[in-house]
Amino acid sequence: MLNGKSILITGGTGSFGKKFVETILTKYPQIERLVVYSRDELKQYEMSQRFSATQYERAGKSSGQFDQLRYFIGDVRDMDRLCRAFEGIDIVVHAAALKQVPTCEYNPFEAIKTNVLGAQNVIEAAIKTGVKRVVALSTDKAAAPINLYGATKLCSDKLFVAANHYRGKRDLKFSVVRYGNVMGSRGSVIPFFLNKRSEAVIPITDERMTRFNITLEEGVDLVLMAIEQMWGGEIYVPKIPSYRIVDVAEAIAPACRKEIIGIRPGEKLHEEMITETDALNTLEFKNFFVILPSLKWWDVDEYANTFGGFPCKDGFKYNSGTNTSWLTVEKIRELIKMHVDPDFVV
Repeated sequence: MLNGKSILITGGTGSFGKKFVETILTKYPQIERLVVYSRDELKQYEMSQRFSATQYERAGKSSGQFDQLRYFIGDVRDMDRLCRAFEGIDIVVHAAALKQVPTCEYNPFEAIKTNVLGAQNVIEAAIKTGVKRVVALSTDKAAAPINLYGATKLCSDKLFVAANHYRGKRDLKFSVVRYGNVMGSRGSVIPFFLNKRSEAVIPITDERMTRFNITLEEGVDLVLMAIEQMWGGEIYVPKIPSYRIVDVAEAIAPACRKEIIGIRPGEKLHEEMITETDALNTLEFKNFFVILPSLKWWDVDEYANTFGGFPCKDGFKYNSGTNTSWLTVEKIRELIKMHVDPDFVV
């Protein structure tokens, strides 16, 4: 699918970007070019050292870097730089964002410039440079948002979906992948709790709180699936389990005292990825849902038949608190050891 193609990922030095690059180099060794686009030169340097050492060894090569891998310093706020980076690129994965909820609340227009105006810049640059496919990463916080981060990502989702009309007759498709908390990603709850164990106190915002959970590998696989089968305008939502925040605390630090500190500004008790209103325009498939574009560029019945989907039931919503799939304390421990910290012990 991707062999012979040129791919660029914005925000490529983040948790998702590193796993995406590792997966592409492993599964598609014949790709033409893989470009990591990001703002931080130190993170790019550290990433280049990691891949020159570990990935070459896995690929059976002796030294140096993968010939296909490139690093491009740039910001999604900079249209000219994006256009230069997109030259000769077939597929763009847009992962760059300001995503810390408190940071976005305190610096609202900075979040808008990166998450909204940056998204439009990616769209414009893709149109100008002949890119064929763009997949943008979203978040559960974009569904019925109550904080600025979620609101900016909802705007971003709308921009990417509508871009399928904006592109005109060009051979170019835009789609979105929306999923929940990524296990072990920077700033997420599991690394935070792991660090707090040494203090003998685990701060919990609210005992009722729940969240969706997805591993980095599952997130990358969802993006690869979207690249392969997208028709343009879909918002892909994976079927993933939920966890209770108290179960995460118990899994990581059962001997520590649990201190209730209250919900932070902009937080929800439960996250949604598909609201009851969204569900009216959503198809369910075996392993995922697709929120359909409100503007119709293709036949929905044909799409459903092609991939084996059917409309969601009346009153359906995809909420972490009412989810039918849950992670147990033991399963959380197993996943932490497998995906976050191989040396983890209770």
